[in-house]
Formats: sequence, C-alpha cells, structure tokens
Amino acid sequence: MTDLLGQGAAWLEGMRHRHMTRPVVYQRGAQSVTIQATIGRTVFEVASAQGVVTQVERRDFLVRAQDLVLGGTIVLPAPGDRIRETRGGKVHVYEVMGAGNEKHFRPSDPDGLTLRIHTAEVAEESGI
Repeated sequence: MTDLLGQGAAWLEGMRHRHMTRPVVYQRGAQSVTIQATIGRTVFEVASAQGVVTQVERRDFLVRAQDLVLGGTIVLPAPGDRIRETRGGKVHVYEVMGAGNEKHFRPSDPDGLTLRIHTAEVAEESGI
C-alpha cells in the first residue's frame, strides 16, 4: 500500500526548501557550512526562580537535517553554535539556544528530515 501522507509530506518539504529558503552560514568553532533555511519564530513561556512567567521569543531556522554537515559528518545542532544571516546589508549573528526547559532544536516532522533550530541574536556586523 502506498503511503500517501508520507509522499505528500515529502512533496511539501521539497516545496518549502525550493521556494521558502534563503542561504545562511551554520558555524561550529572554525567549521562552517552554507545551507538553505526557512525563517520562523517560536515564543516560549519561561518561569523565573521567583515564579514570574515571561515570554521569550526565539528566531528559528528550519533546515534539512541532511544539509547540516560539518567536517564531512552530518551533525545535530548544539548549544553555542552560530548561524549567520545576511539581511538589509548587515550580518545578523544568532546563537543556538533553547529557552527555559525547551531544547535548542526539535524535529519539525515525524521523520526528523527537517530540524527547527531555536536561536537568539547575539551580534550584528556590517555587511560585505
């Protein structure tokens, strides 16, 4: 029997990657790779030690897991990695991080073909 839902999900993922992405540079230490990413956001609720709940917004980068290759090996996102996105003539630098009890990334589909990486902006540089 044909998996129509799986085929449909694969088709949608192909369309997202083809028509809704822009190039970003993923960095871990001295290693980097240019990959295509769809930009998103996630709002988390984080409770302080005093019980105060605040909302924290993270810029998300949706990438194909197979494209995240550093040193010849497919890797998973790690806290402290950086993503560099050029927009408006400036390079925005984001650090991979979660919020509160939320992890720094999660699969965006049942098979983990696409990863949603949570980040926060840590720097802005002049463009080239």
